[in-house]
Parts: sequence; C-alpha cells; structure tokens
Amino acid sequence: MAATTTPPAQIGDQGEGQVENPAELHHLITEGSNDASLGFDTKSALEIARIINHEDSKISAAIKKSLPEIALVIDMAARSLRDGGRLIYVGAGSSGRIAALDSAECPPTFSTPPQSVQYIMAGGPKALASAVEVNEDSPDLGQRDMARRRPTRKDVIIGLSSSGRTPYVVAAVEYARSRGARTAAVTCNHNTPLANVADITVVAEVGPEVISGSTRMKAASAQKMVLNMITTGAMTRLGYVYDNLMVNVHMQNTKLQERGISILMRACDVDRDAAVRTIKSAGRSVPVALVMLKAGVDKPEAVRRLAKSDGNVRLAVEDTTLEL
Repeated sequence: MAATTTPPAQIGDQGEGQVENPAELHHLITEGSNDASLGFDTKSALEIARIINHEDSKISAAIKKSLPEIALVIDMAARSLRDGGRLIYVGAGSSGRIAALDSAECPPTFSTPPQSVQYIMAGGPKALASAVEVNEDSPDLGQRDMARRRPTRKDVIIGLSSSGRTPYVVAAVEYARSRGARTAAVTCNHNTPLANVADITVVAEVGPEVISGSTRMKAASAQKMVLNMITTGAMTRLGYVYDNLMVNVHMQNTKLQERGISILMRACDVDRDAAVRTIKSAGRSVPVALVMLKAGVDKPEAVRRLAKSDGNVRLAVEDTTLEL
C-alpha cells in the first residue's frame, strides 16, 4: 500500500529521479490514450474482443522495424553461449514474468543447462505470482541482484522494460556493462535511459494500449515475441535445430518422447520401429540418434562428432573434417 501513496519527492530521494521522472512518464507512447478504445467500458464483449484483436495485429509490424537489431542480439547471444557464457534477462512486473517464461522453456526445448539462460526479476521468484512492483523503483536492488550473478565479459545481459525507464532494470544492466558484459535492451519507447546503458536496443513501438498504460497487453506480447526470436535464433545458430526440427528436445515426458521419435522419423526417413530402436541405442539422445542414422556411424562416433562440433547437429552430420 505504501508504494501507491509515496509522493514524488520521496521517489526522487531514492536516487532514481533522473531515471523514472513521473512527469516524463505521461509523454511515453506506452502511457498514452488510444483513440481506438475510447468508450471501451461501454462496448459489448464482441466489440471488446475486436478492438483488442485489431490492436494486437499491429505488434508484428512494430517488431519488423527492429529486425536488424534483433539479429545482432541473436548473434551476440549465440557467441556468448558458445564460449561458455550466459544469457541473463532482467525485468520487472510483466517484463520480468516474460523473461522467466522464456528462460524456463529453453532447457526442455533445446536441452541447455538451466544456468545458460537465466532471469532476474524485481522482487525475486515470489513476484512471478504476486505483484511486488515497488521493487522496480529501486536502482540499488537492481544493481545488487545483478551483482549476485557476477556478470563477466562472457555474458549477455538483456534488460526488458516497456517504458525503457524502470530504475531496477536500468541499474542492473548498467552494472553488468561496467563488469564487461555485452548488453541489450528490449523496450517499446525510443530514446530511453535503458537504451543509454545498452550496447544494442530493440524498440517495438506498439503504440498506446487499449487500456492506457496496461503494458501487460501489446507491449508484453511484443517483448515475448522478441525473446522467442532471440533464444530460438541463438539456439538455431548454435546448431541445436536441424532443418526446422527441435532435435535437441529433452525427452522428459511422454509428449516429448513422442516428439523425439517423430523428429527422427521425419529427419531420417525411417519408420517408427527404427526410430525407437536407434533412440534407445543412442542413450535416449535425439541428436546422437540423428547423427548415427544420417551419417551411418555408431554411437561413440556420433558422440565424438557432436563433441567436436560443440553440439551443432548439422556439422556433426555433414562436416567431413570432423572424421578421424
């Protein structure tokens, strides 16, 4: 409750007045009023759905304008992960929850170690389910939480903030950059403090929200789409995708086991029995099984090739320089 009654003067006393000036927030596009949703509370359910859907249709076009910057972040992240570094997201509120979602989905999708793609969120893990947004106003907490991860020049840090002005996120990214880490920002406004502390800035200018300032809507959807591109692109550049197949899938449950079998059948043009048999002999590893079948080698050779190629499945299958 105190967070909602703190006067602006006290906010400035916390040291982030230059970052999150309340007067400046009113000029942000993400805080503006959307003419398309005027009288929103008088609309029928179908009209509400149509308005939201129409506004959501603008997200992809907004992201398209930043594809060159997204590509730079993809390659930056891939290089970092290849060299043993980490991809660490940092966010608050909806942005932090999106960061947590993307990082959590990388291990089952690409069999990456949990520490490879991480998230830091204002308020910690408890903020995933309960709002503790007051923490996002503290640059000290942002710096402290980032310092605990000990960022180095091997790491890539990506700050997420719809406004681009969240003190917690700005301070965390700024600290990481001071320690030599490469940094990027994903935001929905131009010319922001977060952009000033990042090496690369991705701006998805989706415009005012249907409900003014409710950036869990278009802005959050845009950030989710950008993070999908970054991790999917980076993992694909690393060779954890073969053709358009999720060959590094971690077969932890029945659905993923069936997906692994299907991937092998499709990629290697074999029947189900052959796919199941090969996966078993490969130690339940789809990449090992795929290399065995595509290259016509046994398990030890497939494992050796994958080790030589740093897990790049296509290189392990096709690069003859990997042969002894």
